[in-house]
Amino acid sequence: MKIDVHVHITPPDVIKDWEKYATKEPYFRMLSESPVNKFATAEQAVAALEADGFDMGVAFGFGFQDMGLCRYVNDYVIEKTREFSDRLIGFSVVVPQHPEMERELIRCYESGLRGVGEIFPEGQAFALESAEVMAPFASLCIELDIPVLLHLNEPVGHYYAGKTKTSLWQAEEFARNFPELDIVYAHWAGGLFFYELMREVSCTLTNVYYDTAASVFLYGHKVYNVVKTLGLTDKILFGSDYPLLPLSRYFRDLDRSELTEEEKAAILGGNARRLLRIEP
Repeated sequence: MKIDVHVHITPPDVIKDWEKYATKEPYFRMLSESPVNKFATAEQAVAALEADGFDMGVAFGFGFQDMGLCRYVNDYVIEKTREFSDRLIGFSVVVPQHPEMERELIRCYESGLRGVGEIFPEGQAFALESAEVMAPFASLCIELDIPVLLHLNEPVGHYYAGKTKTSLWQAEEFARNFPELDIVYAHWAGGLFFYELMREVSCTLTNVYYDTAASVFLYGHKVYNVVKTLGLTDKILFGSDYPLLPLSRYFRDLDRSELTEEEKAAILGGNARRLLRIEP
């Protein structure tokens, strides 16, 4: 079973009038104005999954600062995951520190969504490293037994739209504060996985997974060899960041790597199936 854990879907009216929605959402505006940005509906996402031989995709809306907009895109994800229940697994988006977070997260969970994400520490202005700020949100996710997918990028290299100042230390602190929470850090977690060479950090990151979203923009194929050497192939989840990149763009790097067929199968879906408790 092949599963893409990082698929963005957007309601058609938001796609049509994105400039209106961006007026009071600076992070959404920045990403939407980027020349590489793309939008996709649920129907387009399902077609892309099928075209590249994927069985399922984890789909979510944009993590807005406005909880009303989060609810709106969550409604779209709920509707479309019901319509395409054999293809899409839905995650919800919330503002972790918002007073209405608990109500919305429970509503989405009861409506069939299986996790939270992609959410943005800088874009939604929450202190990822603060146990006090994040406790209500993280504790509820632990209680509901759902994973959280967060944006995280590398701290070096050129600037691009979406490259934030959220640090690897903040990401480690979040994992340290909530060891029972299943966390997925997007975009190879900005290289955080390398620090699993440190025994202390490896212990802290026991329940942390890393997705490959935007990998072909950032890393060469040898990144897969590195995680193989580190013994982390069971913690890597295939994520395409669709529609930013087509799923097939990743296949060349996977094929050029030193991964075994078994390790490729784990990354392409086996690990996600285990995390999301999907029956084969």
